[in-house]
Amino acid sequence: MKNERLKTMYHETFSGLKLFYRDTNLPENLILNYKVGQIIQEKGFTDMTSIGGGLSGNFRYLIASAHAKDLSKFNPDSAKIGHFLLDSIAYFKVLDIQKVDDKTQVFLLNIPDNSISLFKNSSSNLEEEIIEKAQKRFREKIDAVLIPELQTEIWKERTKLPIGMDENGQLFFDDSKVKTESPKRIDVDITKKIIEINKKPWWKFW
Repeated sequence: MKNERLKTMYHETFSGLKLFYRDTNLPENLILNYKVGQIIQEKGFTDMTSIGGGLSGNFRYLIASAHAKDLSKFNPDSAKIGHFLLDSIAYFKVLDIQKVDDKTQVFLLNIPDNSISLFKNSSSNLEEEIIEKAQKRFREKIDAVLIPELQTEIWKERTKLPIGMDENGQLFFDDSKVKTESPKRIDVDITKKIIEINKKPWWKFW
């Protein structure tokens, strides 16, 4: 993969990254389908909120994305619930899974559809940095007060389904078919604005 293409993919993924929340109740057999490092695909639109309160179910998706659409620009009522939306056929990398008692958080990174092989076969310090933030958010929010605006039947209906699989646990995308390469370590020195692959500097990042 050429350097410029790698640079473009990382910039597209991480530039302007924001965190979003989506709570539901999932049975354990569906939760166990998620594995760290896995690539999943969601076929439908992904509803989520920018407002972080306590977990309103037994399961939370914390979603990092730079491409979510702010629906409050089109509907003032959406501002009350911090409603954001990802287009259909969205891809995610499972970065982290946290569980405390009966509460589970799966941390998803929204990735471009042309970068599946890159994210499947590499890890980066950028991922590690946002994983730390995700774990901190989980600890802070797990016992926080629920947001009343997110407890309506309308919102719960929008967010009840699992991401990346149907209600029976059948995954929409089989990432085992992605070409496997030697794992790469990508380090981004934000202060010097340099990306390094396996500790060897390659290019300026932004």
